[in-house]
Amino acid sequence: MAHDNTSTTATGYVQPDIDVQALSAVLDGEYGEIRGLVRANLSTYASILEEAEELDVDAFRERVREVVVEMAATGQTSMGFPAAYGGGGDVGASIAAFETLAFGDLSVLVKVGVQFGLFGGAILHLGTGRHHDAYLPGLITGELMGCFAMTETGHGSNVQALGTVARYDATRQEFVLTTPGDQARKDYIGNAARHAELAVVFAQLEVAGKSHGVHAFVVPVRIGGEPAPGVRIEDDGRKMGLNGVDNGRIWFDDVRVPREALLNRFADVSPEGVYESSIDNPHRRFFTMLGTLVQGRVSVGGAGISVSKVALAVATKYAMRRRQFEAAPDTEEQVLLDYGLHQRRLLPLIARTYALHFAQDVVRSHLHDVFSGNADDAGARRRLESRAAGMKALATWHATRVVQECREACGGAGYLAVNRFAALKSDSDVFTTFEGDNHVLLQLVAKGLLTDQASAFEDLDQAGMVRYVTGLALETLLERASVHKMLERVRDLLPGGDEWDREAGLLDSEYQLAMVRFREEHMLAGLARRIKRGIDQKRDPGVVFSQVQDHVVALARAHVERLVTEAFVDQVRAMPEGDEKVALALLCDLFALSTIEADRAWFMEHGRLTVQRSKAISREVNDLCRKVRPLAVDLVDAWGIPPEMLRAPDLVG
Repeated sequence: MAHDNTSTTATGYVQPDIDVQALSAVLDGEYGEIRGLVRANLSTYASILEEAEELDVDAFRERVREVVVEMAATGQTSMGFPAAYGGGGDVGASIAAFETLAFGDLSVLVKVGVQFGLFGGAILHLGTGRHHDAYLPGLITGELMGCFAMTETGHGSNVQALGTVARYDATRQEFVLTTPGDQARKDYIGNAARHAELAVVFAQLEVAGKSHGVHAFVVPVRIGGEPAPGVRIEDDGRKMGLNGVDNGRIWFDDVRVPREALLNRFADVSPEGVYESSIDNPHRRFFTMLGTLVQGRVSVGGAGISVSKVALAVATKYAMRRRQFEAAPDTEEQVLLDYGLHQRRLLPLIARTYALHFAQDVVRSHLHDVFSGNADDAGARRRLESRAAGMKALATWHATRVVQECREACGGAGYLAVNRFAALKSDSDVFTTFEGDNHVLLQLVAKGLLTDQASAFEDLDQAGMVRYVTGLALETLLERASVHKMLERVRDLLPGGDEWDREAGLLDSEYQLAMVRFREEHMLAGLARRIKRGIDQKRDPGVVFSQVQDHVVALARAHVERLVTEAFVDQVRAMPEGDEKVALALLCDLFALSTIEADRAWFMEHGRLTVQRSKAISREVNDLCRKVRPLAVDLVDAWGIPPEMLRAPDLVG
């Protein structure tokens, strides 16, 4: 949709004229081809959106399985597996395909994630040649269905404390898996209730009476459609959403599997019963093994961003059609998006979605580099784990917020199931919880910041981390905390010396970056001081950590928002001159200033915002909303959501 390019305001601002296809190409990046294949598949199977509402749970689960297997046949789900087994050998492409698939029915998405991401990823990354040969060809086609049995009813996010036990019986060269009680049953396991034949089971390994921590085993859970001997399976029943995915519970009653069932990339047990591992430290071994989860977190974060795009596309198009109230006498009723309040509700969310999109690009390429071996040192892996955890938290919270705001912005029509919000809301809500609870993930991020990315923070529990932090001289910690040596640099960087935050232009990206960097560094230094004070008062390290958890989570959020801001600024700077760059620069300013505005109380408390400047930022946000408003439809169209996925006849026509 072209706009009249002559709209010039008194300030000389010329409204850009976006080439939607050119902007789409920027957003798709190097993965245009695989994203195109997924979009075509989404259109082919668009009827699944109706079937989700019309079929009963059993029939819908079967339909979802069929669609997943048929999509697998096109090659879209196997991009992350080695070419030798029929895959595409491209981890980045597999994430891009998953992100795009999230424009469609989310039961299909999650079934794909369980089968190819979690189950397939565990076999690929934790297993060795014998497991790859035995299972990859069948699981890549969807012929062999499996599940990822990690979570337990009683241990949730605390994987190190799982209760399921696998004891080695040297006389028969077998592992015996047992569920010692209901707290240790595997729960919420996707694919378990109906379709999985195999499970990758995480259990405490015991050899000759000695525990070696959590390891993963391939265990048959169904034979010929019936539960395998010693395996009990129960359906989790109806859920708030995602009812096309068969989540279930599993118990093991002395289930025997051969010695070769241990996924032995990082540790093995000899026939005689000798435990051996290439990683001596048990904590490090555990965290290396959990590295498989990083791919799931990057995938879910990307899916949350896609869900936000669908909701915003529907709400924005509706806001351009729906008229309500005359703004002046003798005029037609005004379209919703012409109202300042409606702009304020939707346009900063569009800007934040763009920001998260570009930050997701950064995480995806990190993941690709680490998993392809281009950057596989311990430091790169740790940075990836931290970034993936933080992005997953912010992107999925954003999705939940966006879907709610967009539903409300569509009034009563948005509440009708036919207009997609019912499905988006109920199916995406769990994103904030699965692949790691967001609050737990942000504590992981903060832990990495406190103990420095270079230290072996996997070796520390919370109390150990507190002791480590307090063992450093405070000066060392503050020096380390100053990622950008913020306060020295700022004097050279911006006009105004110590008054930098009062003199710099609000639309100067260096000012915006300086603000979010200052916030992160100040929070990090303040947190370190609080921990140190607690220990100096001889309080228990675990209690000290518990009392500063609010600060820990605030620091982690500030850190991830800084990374997101940097990713967006870098993207805009890298663009060739032209209208697309102008449009993205407007969005980048809108994102950065609305982020500062949302935390204005903190910036004012810490002397970084005067009252006048705070008000000026709000005026600027309103002005940016007015400038973005004529571009809104083009900006959501550039996401390339297949029209069939915007199934909202009352809202978008």
